[in-house]
Amino acid sequence: MAWLSVHGDSSSITSMDVNPDLAKERESPPFPVETLTNILDGGHANTLVRREVETLVHGDPVFSRENIYFQTLEERYEGAIQKTLHFKKKMVQMGWTDDGPQKIILYRILGGEVAFNVHGVFVNSILGLGTDEQIAKWIPLAQNYQIIGSYAQTELGHGTYLRGLETTATFNVESQEFILNTPKTSATKWWPGDMGRSATHAVVLAQLYIKGKAYGMHPFIIQIRSLVDHSPLPGIVVGDIGPKMSFEHIDNGYLLMRNIRVPKENMLSRYSQVLPDGSYVKQGSEKINYFTMILVRVSMLANEVAPALAKASVISIRYSAVRRQSELKPGDPEVQILDYQTQQQKVLPQLATSYAIHFVSAYLGYFYSEVYNKIKVGNFDSLPELHALAAGLKALVTDYCTAGIEVCRRACGGHGYSLLSGLPSLYTKLAASCTYEGENTVLYLQTARFLVKCFAAAQSHQALPESVIYLSSASTNKCRAQTNSDFLNPAIYLEAYEHRAYRHIQNAAHQLQALVQAGAEQYDAWNSTSVQLVQASMAHCHFTTVRVFVDEVKRLGNEPSVQAAIKPLCDLFALHGIFTNAGGFLHDGYLSGQQLDMATASYLDLLAVVRKTAVLLTDAFDFTDEQLNSALGRFDGQVYQRLFEWAQKAPANNKVNPVYEKYLRPLFQSTASKL
Repeated sequence: MAWLSVHGDSSSITSMDVNPDLAKERESPPFPVETLTNILDGGHANTLVRREVETLVHGDPVFSRENIYFQTLEERYEGAIQKTLHFKKKMVQMGWTDDGPQKIILYRILGGEVAFNVHGVFVNSILGLGTDEQIAKWIPLAQNYQIIGSYAQTELGHGTYLRGLETTATFNVESQEFILNTPKTSATKWWPGDMGRSATHAVVLAQLYIKGKAYGMHPFIIQIRSLVDHSPLPGIVVGDIGPKMSFEHIDNGYLLMRNIRVPKENMLSRYSQVLPDGSYVKQGSEKINYFTMILVRVSMLANEVAPALAKASVISIRYSAVRRQSELKPGDPEVQILDYQTQQQKVLPQLATSYAIHFVSAYLGYFYSEVYNKIKVGNFDSLPELHALAAGLKALVTDYCTAGIEVCRRACGGHGYSLLSGLPSLYTKLAASCTYEGENTVLYLQTARFLVKCFAAAQSHQALPESVIYLSSASTNKCRAQTNSDFLNPAIYLEAYEHRAYRHIQNAAHQLQALVQAGAEQYDAWNSTSVQLVQASMAHCHFTTVRVFVDEVKRLGNEPSVQAAIKPLCDLFALHGIFTNAGGFLHDGYLSGQQLDMATASYLDLLAVVRKTAVLLTDAFDFTDEQLNSALGRFDGQVYQRLFEWAQKAPANNKVNPVYEKYLRPLFQSTASKL
């Protein structure tokens, strides 16, 4: 078993320790798992760096999450801060820099159980929107934790609709200050992480007013707590919003401001500034103030959302390989539940989706870097495309991954309901991603605005951005597939996805136009078409994800055995989408009923193909047992022993039960006298 040497925490495992069913799944791998791991990491060097950090973290008891499922909210919050500050010391000792990959790797290792995540957004806001002077002043303080920052955008009354934010920042020419206020309860900043109990400063998004004129949303740096005793400053009301569905370790907070004065230099002014006489100067696109939010969406998909579904896939597939239940053939021993087609149909599409999301998240990251580099030299042309792509993919990916984790949890039966499986925590944490950093329906509609504009541009024969170039020409009207195997040809299913996306966008645009021509106001027409517009965005983003996956498979040509293992996953992801969205492909007769039967047959055949390498494909993610923190997902497959061992650690099993003395003892004593 050569693979054990590459697994993060398997140095003490021998072949005798591994569940025989799981060991058999790893025999004679048809592709080098380590090579696939390197590909997923973005190169062999990145794998080495990641494992170096893993070795450091797993060897230090301060970073342990062993008993996290039994900890209180206060213990989780304190532990997250302790781990973060401890890691900062380790970074100094190791010579690691703040702009290196180690912090992101730590987040992966600890499953996000670290503090000061929004402090990172505070830092990135200043780096992205601040002048050189502002960066020089604030960034060293923030990087050394001499100040802790938060990012205050969302309000009680407004979230994704930023133009509706009610917090105000009024420029006073005489004092050269901005005066910030939350004029009503609904303007209270609500949900910012690190604000509840930790932050000393915040980047606050507020509507700028100069001499009575509104100039829209702008970012301002304010101090909210004393650096001496951490008490709120005069005019500041700040605190924790209370318990949540998950994120127990994060102190999400609220913030009210009453006539808070900050100097003119505290408005982040790389792209817009207020001159001493009150003149307003803007450079580039007005969307630049959304840039921090775009970065957060890009990074959350790669570092939080995609790994969560990957972990759920690892846990559910490993468990499905060792869980035996019922007879497949009468009289035979109970079989691995992974051999049941119904179980394969639950967990294997989630594995395929994990890979698809991994690749499309990386693609979005590359595109973000390209656009950012253009912006730095004054070219804002690609910003609308990036904004639309990041919004739509954020919505699609979080929708798919949240739903997929729940599928994985239920696929593990009763044990999936236990926190010790690791699955409920993955689900409750990721469920929040469907609403934070933009509520998904609103984000789909933001993408739809871009798509409708591009469709109109295509009708006028204007040049289009790369991601929507397919709108320049109508796709074919009929699918070319004639046999089951044709649906394993990426060109066939890419055409199908392109056609569906084109049709949805065309239908929504035409409906919108028809309503306006019939006399409806633009906003009424938009609202009356919004369901179709969301469908159009989803179809576009789904097509984009399939296209990126196909492109990634093509790039693996120099690793034919890995390519042969990954292509069925790509096919499975695409055909699962057709199988579960059949109406969208049948609607206008693009697919016939017979062709849908062909696609379905190929999809079901792929389940058996992917099943053969499913465990190996999950192993390639290279999550250590500490990272999974799951009794069901252990690398050695000894799930029942682990469940029992972990259950013994429950505090309730190791202390006197006060309920017995107070309620049960009197009850039992009265019963005993009668017996």
